[in-house]
Amino acid sequence: MEQQSQLRRLGLFDARVPRYTSYPTAPQFTRNIGPSHFRDWISAIPAGDAISLYIHVPFCRRLCWFCACRTQGTQSEDPVRAYAQTILDEIALLKTAIAPGVRLSRLHWGGGTPTLMPAETIRRVAEAVFSAFPLAEGGEFSVEIDPNEIDVPRMDALAEAGLNRASIGVQDFDPDIQRVIGREQSYELTRRAVDMIRDRGIASLNADILYGLPDQDPDRIARTVGQLITLDPDRVALYGYAHVPWMAKRQVMIPEEKLPGPQERLRLFEVARDMFTAEGYAEIGIDHFARPCDGLARAQSEGRLRRNFQGYTDDQAGVLIGLGASSISRFPQGYAQNTPATGAHVAAIRDGRFSTMRGHAFSPEDHWRARMIEALMCDFEIRAKEFIEEHGFTPSGLAALLAPVAREFGDMVEHDAQGLRIPPHCRALTRMVAQRFDAYEMAASGHSSAI
Repeated sequence: MEQQSQLRRLGLFDARVPRYTSYPTAPQFTRNIGPSHFRDWISAIPAGDAISLYIHVPFCRRLCWFCACRTQGTQSEDPVRAYAQTILDEIALLKTAIAPGVRLSRLHWGGGTPTLMPAETIRRVAEAVFSAFPLAEGGEFSVEIDPNEIDVPRMDALAEAGLNRASIGVQDFDPDIQRVIGREQSYELTRRAVDMIRDRGIASLNADILYGLPDQDPDRIARTVGQLITLDPDRVALYGYAHVPWMAKRQVMIPEEKLPGPQERLRLFEVARDMFTAEGYAEIGIDHFARPCDGLARAQSEGRLRRNFQGYTDDQAGVLIGLGASSISRFPQGYAQNTPATGAHVAAIRDGRFSTMRGHAFSPEDHWRARMIEALMCDFEIRAKEFIEEHGFTPSGLAALLAPVAREFGDMVEHDAQGLRIPPHCRALTRMVAQRFDAYEMAASGHSSAI
């Protein structure tokens, strides 16, 4: 109870803060960044480098009410096939701007529902990608697979293309909760999809679940976690549901009176976390869990854990290029985002130009602040040695930056000459501590609950 009182005093149960999958966060992007910046930044990638590539497929058969992603519904394959042709054209356009010999450390297809693409379309897109940019040794090819939208031909096409990590969304297995959030997906259907993945030798499996959903209580989330553990995913993302109907209009379908309050959300997270760790999963950052043999667990133990738009990653590539409508790219020079409107994106690519419509060019200060925030989100620690040796801080200058944060959070953080640390029992505050190193004005209404 004492810890709950401290968390309440510090504002955890009222705060809305970024998830910090980027810094600066996307609301800070401006229209000062356009296609010319994108092309220049691509051209600056050294020949033979390894990069990451993300392909966004914005279509879904149905629009789940809880989802805040940029998607659109379709009952026909025609728009999906036409969009896939745009992706092929975008790959060709990208190849004209990039130095020779570039390889992929990671390739991820997200959405939306990438598995809405028919089998022959999956093969065409994969062949085009790997013809332009071969997968580097040890590289990963991952795809978000909707158990409602996968069959033998499409699974075979993915396996033949070299898929070696699959990702499935679960959210919650409780049928009543599924009906309230507009995502009906039985355990049996999910088990069938997992069996299809495993039967084709795809050893690595990610799964996403949500806490803070309407009508969730400790018993219900415990049942979902127990069922998920029987599927034996290598990696689990346990995200807090972000109720932002002013941004994601479909969320008005979710009755707010059924949502658990902040303290209940914390309890739901703790129940799920304790079950995963009891099962042998390593706790990764603020919301991921991984088997000890998984790349995330190894990266955490070796100090190589990173954070990007997909959450936590062990990918060390310095460039992430996003293809498709609304995709965001990250370069050493800054962020560049494609236009979110599918029609406008398709038109730009058809005209032989990139659809970049906004972004952010990094300042020197952005670099060290981004690294501080990432260090807290990944390692729960700002190490003085790193920032003195690699970012030019003096010991007194760094101490002056850290001291006000240490005073604000009191005994919920540790501060000394070695840096600033968040102890294990206080890590619910991580995003709030990270926000204190964010130099940009933040509209709280644009972000999700801190817990």
